[in-house]
Amino acid sequence: MSYSYSVVLLVLGLFIGMLLLLTVGQRLGRRNLPKETDAARARLTAVEAAIFGLMGLLIAFTFFGAAGRYELRRQLVVEEANTIGTAYLRLDMLPASAQPALREKFRQYLEARVAVYRLLPDIDASKKQAAVAASLQQEIWTGTIAALREAPPQVTIVVIPAMNEMINIPTARTNAALTHTPLLIFGLLVMLALVCSMLAGYVMAGSKPRNVMLHSVAFALVLTATVYVIFDLDYPRFGLIRLDFADQALLDLLAGMK
Repeated sequence: MSYSYSVVLLVLGLFIGMLLLLTVGQRLGRRNLPKETDAARARLTAVEAAIFGLMGLLIAFTFFGAAGRYELRRQLVVEEANTIGTAYLRLDMLPASAQPALREKFRQYLEARVAVYRLLPDIDASKKQAAVAASLQQEIWTGTIAALREAPPQVTIVVIPAMNEMINIPTARTNAALTHTPLLIFGLLVMLALVCSMLAGYVMAGSKPRNVMLHSVAFALVLTATVYVIFDLDYPRFGLIRLDFADQALLDLLAGMK
């Protein structure tokens, strides 16, 4: 099942479930409204406030975490462009005979690295490009070490650290791409949204039917949209929220190599 289809089902299921529980809450509220005393109503209000407060806290926590990971992924794209660009410039210090082959491998490597993320959400195609990039990375390292044998010792001190940084950054990007809000927390967020829907329906039991319908739809729509945005922000290569714009730094670097 594709990511888009799964998310659509999740969003629709949450929205419909919230509307149903709002209706259930309203019916329970209308049935119990004549029997409730002011003291009982006050106790219920305290419980409702605590649950709604927990819901707000969890939304803030998950949104803050997803936004932080989004920014980290963006920064890592820029960092990779900088490290590859620096390593590419260091090739000028190698013997002239070794430079053309290494420059061509750099271009191929950068093309593969761009494709790794541009091909998402096609995970299989992305993994193939990652394997190609890893192979080219090894060839670049081997070719650089061979060329350094013919270069002065001081060149090695400058070239090797740049190559190491270029080799390390893909691991950091892969780890960042695989780090998301735990599904258990997303499940708790959905469960709280449903519980809050029933409580909100219970509170609205004494309102006019027209007002109840408007508020019910608005409540369900806003909460569903919020959950979707948090989820989509945590997977910025799959849904409507994208990180493709950050790849421009890599594309500009690639254009400068040709």
